[in-house]
Amino acid sequence: MRNGFFYSLVLALLTSASIGVIAAPSVVPHTENATMVSDAMATAPSEKVDLNGADAATLQKQLSGVGEAKAKAIVAYRDANGPFASVDELLEVKGIGKAILDRNRDKLEVN
Repeated sequence: MRNGFFYSLVLALLTSASIGVIAAPSVVPHTENATMVSDAMATAPSEKVDLNGADAATLQKQLSGVGEAKAKAIVAYRDANGPFASVDELLEVKGIGKAILDRNRDKLEVN
């Protein structure tokens, strides 16, 4: 009888310990978070994108809401019509609307 009680007690203890380990929240070291923040800052564009000098890949990467097709359309418009005179001229490109321009206005420049 004592052995059965003892084994039941050990089993209950081990079960509760394993449940505690499984249910415990995972702890992320602070150094990992600091690395992620510094990586994000390193990849964040610090310079503006020149509409007259950027290639399609740069436009696609740096501008929000601009995918491959729109980036190629911007470059094709520039090739066909000459350099952009202002950032607002981007509205003339098919597929670029006011919302996309407003979202990216602070990232754009014309040189």
